[in-house]
Amino acid sequence: MYSLNLNQEVKVETLNEKLKDKKLELEYPCSWCYKVIASEKETLQKAINDVIDKREHTLSPSNQSKNGKYVSMNLELLVHNEEDRQFIYDALKKHQDIKMVL
Repeated sequence: MYSLNLNQEVKVETLNEKLKDKKLELEYPCSWCYKVIASEKETLQKAINDVIDKREHTLSPSNQSKNGKYVSMNLELLVHNEEDRQFIYDALKKHQDIKMVL
């Protein structure tokens, strides 16, 4: 049996603390998934097509908010390098019909 003194401080390292000064290392090209959120499914699909044009991708449903105000979809595609990955993220984020990109 283990006992813990209530005055004893227990330090638990969180994942954020572990990864604080580390940079994400990816091997390119690689498959990348963006979660994209908008107010309507059809509007979201059109916005994604506006950004990625004819680039091969997979679009799958994700969630809908409790009140149905927002919908999210997962956009998966091949990114060729860090600049490509960031460019797509920024372009999705700037589109007027997209509320959020994760």
